[in-house]
Amino acid sequence: MGCRRGDPAPPPRPRSTTPYPEGPVSSTSTSTTTVIEVSNLLRASSKAVVEAGLSRRPGVLEVVMNPVAQTATVIFEPGQTSVADLVGWVRDCGYHCSGRSVPEHVCDPMAGSSKREMDMSAPMGAGSPEAVRSAPPGPAGHAHGRPGQGDEHAGRAPQEVMGHGGGHGMSMDAMVRNMRNRFLVAALLAIPILLWSPIGSDVLGFTVAAPFGLRTDVFSLLLTLPVIFYSAWIFFDGAYRALRARTLDMMVLVAVAVGAGWVYSVVVTLTGGGEVFYEAATVLTAFVLLGHWFEMRARGGANEAIRTLLELAPAKAVVVRNGEPVEMPTADVVVGDLLLIRPGGKIAADGTVEDGVSEVDESMLTGESLPVTKGPGAAVIGASINTTGTLRVRATKVGSDTALAQIVTLVQEAQNSKAPGQRLADRAAFWLVFVALIGGTGTFLVWWLTGSSVQAALLFAITVVVITCPDALGLATPTAIMVGTGLGAQRGVLFKNATALETSARIDTVVMDKTGTLTKGEPEVTDVVADGMSEDDLLALVAAVERESEHPLAGAIVRYAEDRGVASPPLTGFRSVPGQGAAADVAGRHVLVGNRKLMAAEGVEVAALLTRRDELAATGRTAVLVAVDGRGAGVIALADAVRPTSAAAVSALHDAGVEVVMLSGDNQATAARIAGQLGIDIVIAEVLPGDKATKVAELQEAGKRVAMVGDGVNDAPALAQADVGIAIGAGTDVAIDTADVVLMRSDPLDVSVALLIGRGTLRKMRQNLGWAIGYNVVALPIGAGVFAPAFGLVLRPEIAALSMAGSSLIVAVNALLLKRLKLPRSAQPPAAAPAPVGRVPAEPVGQR
Repeated sequence: MGCRRGDPAPPPRPRSTTPYPEGPVSSTSTSTTTVIEVSNLLRASSKAVVEAGLSRRPGVLEVVMNPVAQTATVIFEPGQTSVADLVGWVRDCGYHCSGRSVPEHVCDPMAGSSKREMDMSAPMGAGSPEAVRSAPPGPAGHAHGRPGQGDEHAGRAPQEVMGHGGGHGMSMDAMVRNMRNRFLVAALLAIPILLWSPIGSDVLGFTVAAPFGLRTDVFSLLLTLPVIFYSAWIFFDGAYRALRARTLDMMVLVAVAVGAGWVYSVVVTLTGGGEVFYEAATVLTAFVLLGHWFEMRARGGANEAIRTLLELAPAKAVVVRNGEPVEMPTADVVVGDLLLIRPGGKIAADGTVEDGVSEVDESMLTGESLPVTKGPGAAVIGASINTTGTLRVRATKVGSDTALAQIVTLVQEAQNSKAPGQRLADRAAFWLVFVALIGGTGTFLVWWLTGSSVQAALLFAITVVVITCPDALGLATPTAIMVGTGLGAQRGVLFKNATALETSARIDTVVMDKTGTLTKGEPEVTDVVADGMSEDDLLALVAAVERESEHPLAGAIVRYAEDRGVASPPLTGFRSVPGQGAAADVAGRHVLVGNRKLMAAEGVEVAALLTRRDELAATGRTAVLVAVDGRGAGVIALADAVRPTSAAAVSALHDAGVEVVMLSGDNQATAARIAGQLGIDIVIAEVLPGDKATKVAELQEAGKRVAMVGDGVNDAPALAQADVGIAIGAGTDVAIDTADVVLMRSDPLDVSVALLIGRGTLRKMRQNLGWAIGYNVVALPIGAGVFAPAFGLVLRPEIAALSMAGSSLIVAVNALLLKRLKLPRSAQPPAAAPAPVGRVPAEPVGQR
């Protein structure tokens, strides 16, 4: 059916059902960004070693290490280096790396597990031990091989593939157990060491003789050997790596503190005996490890979002081969395979339905609460759940190209990116280590030169070095960002970077594009005006005619009649009149549906209906005239359908103190009607596509911090202009690529969710930074003994270690409390009635 008279609706927009950018590696014309796995980081401050070690390599432009996620985002020049080189350089820093953090085969059971020995970024078999063993050796620190054929491991010995130093790359759970074991050894040996120390003698009131006739200090020395060479060895190893990378971190401080006290004590013991610090070194080690153990458990909880996403993928898939279903590992599925998806089964890869009709639950990926009907030709997302019928799906994307892999990569890049506040904190942490070392040396010299014994001066110096460890400062923002981005991912709100997360907290004005954002971008019936018959009788006749039409407005009328339970009688003699409407004989009555030109051509007088038609058109609706048996019978008005949650979205933004602006290319009447329904503050109508960015800039010049929400190609410049660009997930790839935040559910209510998560995350970042900085400001003078002469306030190194560990634990736990953030919940919209078979989905069109 051709175009008909009525108020013009916006032209069709290019649409995409892809709610994420393509590919796991994002590139520009000169650089490539990838996320690689970096594990065995036992301390958050050790990230500086990786960042310093990689950033000095040729072709590496930027490195951001996330110790909580155990991944690093690297921007590099592909002409000068490769992922294989990055893997080698990470291992040269002393840490484990198995390639890209999102495996090539996301559905491999190895992915996300505690056993990451295999190269998950290589094709099937390329990273196997057999393939590695047969690879020719290459220079240390580099790997040579064909791209895509296990190049991350080619040229490396089997033990190197399996992890640093011949050990496996540990998962967070394995590292927590490792830290626990080290702590237990130190804690158990600290008990007898304390008993045979002066502290033990003071507590017991008498001196206990050392066994086997040994001197007490010699016996304590023997007991400390497992503590120093097992429990505390991670500190010395980490300090060596940091110094080799020409950086300073917390490992340096602990190694200096424990090492200085122990070495001094050994020298005293070997030269005849005297006052020693074995108990201080041992208890200090135990308390630091205890803090590490608890903090690592908290860090593990912060990374639940990624782990949960990776675990969504099924381990097995049923593939139809030679007409027979064959079960195989999902990692073996290739593009073009025909997958058999039984009821209750998970879809193994992204694909297109070739046979069958079913309801598919995509909530785990899109956040959409209701199952979506899928039939032949429909796209399905890997890891979604088939609930009812049996489907046969042709795989179109597998492994790292799937929606799941792209979402994981997007979330990881956001978690690894640094907010402006974090960059400042990282620089401060480096200099705080330097200050602690200088402060410890200065403290020793001041106390020694003022008449204190070497032992007392050394005790104060060790306390200063331990208590000012900047680990809490290093954890302050990464942990909050991890929890914030994970919380967003669970609601289908994807932040592309930490800057977007932080900036969203400061937004005071949200500009929303109307069509496709606040509205569905498809028409629906708003008014039915009947003259001389009932509304249901009029609808029955019109729906019978429109059922034969493929015009989007016709589809809207048919759906409206079906929703009201109005049956359509049979018809004969259907004919379409391009640009005017359609006609048919329905149940013995001649029915015309169209504009005034059609009525005039058929000699039908509709003057009595024109006033009502004009009133409806003046409010932004498209009005369709109806004639039955040669006389005007009614008017049906249609308008772009408002999304079910748009009003709640505007209300939630108002509750958050945010002003809402609607931007539309429609005429003022249409825009004002939508704005009135939703309670929008400011309406900017009749805006040309190229002028949207200008309107956003004008708001920014007025002092507003603006977020732009849109979904179309013509929204991309405005999304880029805004302080934060937010793309509706069902929008075009161009809009999604330009935006800072992606709403996968295409629900405008999630705009307020994004802003609230941003505010909550920024609040936790500020709290953590305030605590970490305040702690060090207070701890440094106390540890140095500044208040000792006046108040007798003296801290021993063991208490300093406990204080430092507690500070880091408080920061981690405080960030985890962000999970309790209260967010607006979307009411479940009613399930949409399925469109008639063969009908093209309605899109906004021109006049009718």
